[in-house]
Amino acid sequence: MRDLKTVGVVGLGLIGARWAAVFAHAGLDVIAHDPDPARWQEFLEAAPQLYQDLEQVSPSAGPRGEVRFAQRLEHGSLPVDFVQENAPERIELKRRLLSEIEQAVAPDVVIASSSSALLVSDMQTECAHPERIVLGHPFNPAHLMPLVEIVGGNHTASWAVDHARWVYERCGKKPVVMSREMTGHIALRLMGAMWREAFFLIKSGIATAEDIDRAFCYGPGPKWTLQGSFVSNHLGAGGIEEFLVKYGPTYEAIWATLGDASLDPDTCAEVVKQTRAIVADRSEDELRAQRDSGLVDILRTQKDKGAL
Repeated sequence: MRDLKTVGVVGLGLIGARWAAVFAHAGLDVIAHDPDPARWQEFLEAAPQLYQDLEQVSPSAGPRGEVRFAQRLEHGSLPVDFVQENAPERIELKRRLLSEIEQAVAPDVVIASSSSALLVSDMQTECAHPERIVLGHPFNPAHLMPLVEIVGGNHTASWAVDHARWVYERCGKKPVVMSREMTGHIALRLMGAMWREAFFLIKSGIATAEDIDRAFCYGPGPKWTLQGSFVSNHLGAGGIEEFLVKYGPTYEAIWATLGDASLDPDTCAEVVKQTRAIVADRSEDELRAQRDSGLVDILRTQKDKGAL
């Protein structure tokens, strides 16, 4: 397994900047690339708060790594041991960029894409070494949320997936590995299923957006944060076996009546109206700061008392 001292971060937007902070906080040097030098200045301005957030969640065990900027992406320009790519979700851009990254790094360096919607098999088609291309999808805000979803494409080698998992664990993340590709990966599919039912409840006039969010935040949300759905239900009766016998028919009745939803103009308009009512006069910056501050406290508790 390749040693890990320096990480390349390609793309310094919202996701890439946070990845750079994560790797540096873990004591790794970072070479960050973006064709727009303004992104580097934005990172420098955001870095103190990002590092403060990370330090509160997980105090560093040693000195922070150095982050430096490389505006050009050319042959041998990234002498790194791992790459995290964070370009916009456009397949032609991803294919071209991954091929360019290959020219900038050694042949055995694993390249992970932060893509949330594209498949690795579609991205790796123009790569000289497609066996080392993997997905490493973080959750937003990427510097705080522990989850990273990993999966390979049709031509990805198992060692590349294993190495990516090791890298993320080395940086304090909580990686999960999929055995095959699927649109939306794991977490987004779970969120999509829940949100589809939420849209159905709103469209049918059964519940408002505020009450739906309140039901989740003050119902399964706190327990699932600490223990997940399976362990939580295991504790809901005399073990998971008894739970399935006792409550299985109820869940089957729910599954049989789950609704469908679409993003038609009327439904979207109603969701927008109700969401805006919840937000009221609070700015996005205010809500984001409140979220990140709260996440620090939640993640510290989850780290100490989580079951997974």
